[in-house]
Amino acid sequence: MRASFVLYAALTFSGAAFAESPVASLLVKVIRIDTSNPPGDEGKLADVLAAEFRPLGFQIDIIPTPEPGKAHFLARLKGDGTKRPVLLAAHADVVGVEREKWTVDPFAGTIRDGYVYGRGAIDFKGGLAVFARAVMMLAENKIPLHRDVIFLSESDEEGGRYNTSWLANGHWDKIDCEFALNEGGWIMKNDAGKVRYVSISTADKSGVSLLITAKGTSTHSSMPRPDNAIFRLAKALAKVADYDTHPKLIESTREFFLTLAKTSSPPASTYFENLVKSDDPMLVQQADREISKDPLLHAIMRNTIAPVLLKAGFRSNVIPGSAEATINFRTIPGTNPQELISEMKAVINDPEVDVTLVQAANRPGGGASRSAESSKDTDLYRALVRRAGTVWPGVPVTPYLFQAGTDAMAWRSRGVPVYGTYPYPISAEDLTRMHGNDERVAVVSLEQGVQFIYQTLLDVASK
Repeated sequence: MRASFVLYAALTFSGAAFAESPVASLLVKVIRIDTSNPPGDEGKLADVLAAEFRPLGFQIDIIPTPEPGKAHFLARLKGDGTKRPVLLAAHADVVGVEREKWTVDPFAGTIRDGYVYGRGAIDFKGGLAVFARAVMMLAENKIPLHRDVIFLSESDEEGGRYNTSWLANGHWDKIDCEFALNEGGWIMKNDAGKVRYVSISTADKSGVSLLITAKGTSTHSSMPRPDNAIFRLAKALAKVADYDTHPKLIESTREFFLTLAKTSSPPASTYFENLVKSDDPMLVQQADREISKDPLLHAIMRNTIAPVLLKAGFRSNVIPGSAEATINFRTIPGTNPQELISEMKAVINDPEVDVTLVQAANRPGGGASRSAESSKDTDLYRALVRRAGTVWPGVPVTPYLFQAGTDAMAWRSRGVPVYGTYPYPISAEDLTRMHGNDERVAVVSLEQGVQFIYQTLLDVASK
């Protein structure tokens, strides 16, 4: 059984048409709930979502955490149980803002020039609204289902203790599923505004932090010595700044770059081809150099290095005996943290500088992931590929290694295949606004995303 789908993207989006867009309206509602983390306050959004889902016949669970105001929201649409559930997971929390740098109120959900503006419009309240609308449409259209469809709005993805790992550890029975959909791969537009490719992430990079500690003699600032810990740390960081890790391609990354080779013009197409296939180190080095001019592409092909914290000194007239820098690595799956420690020690090459692992607690991305890539041989992955081709005909679809960590580890670590998408076409310029200022997503893109996810759910869940 199939229900008709009204493609709002076909409309000319005047103000009246915007008002007729259920997904844009829902996104405005969720943006207006300020869930900046800390503290998150995702429980407020859970109440708003319950009011949307409950009248449609969903089984609702709001799972409070030990932190007041923080909760996970679950809405289950029952099937006949002949197949295991499918989960659609989206995080409710967002990062904070620099209000003075926005041209609109970041928590007003302003619709302007065909875009919804607001914190989380891309990451990931836009995805939350798309997933929610697609799931609600199954209920609105009374689609008979073989499997339960579970929608999850999560806490603490952007930081905090009560994330999906906490939820899975205590409430696995409510989210156990055959496969899951999460944030991840991109649907990227070219300079002409046409969709260039659809990427579906089958693995995430993980986060590993190393502490670089330089040692020296603590003494009065009027009598500086050659073994100054701050200077020693500065020299070590200068060496790290001039260093870049080598490309490390996994299967999905190879396929992704070969897809870019097919959709690019020379010389870019040649660089993508050489990066994956060439045995000539000079050609690979040239390809790496040229491709890495794009920060996103640079990130997905290697373990990246970013200094994030500095700590040195406690008084203006005391030279401290130590100085520290925290370096955050986003690592390719399978990377051993001890390899990174050895690599950094070799780069710094100073016996008075220690490199140690920072242990991150209660975070799914707190260490290098050893989980395998999610298989492409599942009903959900095949449906995503097929329906991407329906919504964006002729556009290549490729697996992808997501350049950051997500909360999908809670499922992948239990053997559940997870596929990631930011389910709306965006431009490279829009992407720079994520976690930045004037974050936005096009209404047309949201509507296309709903069509994409709704049709995918029809394929995997309906009778």
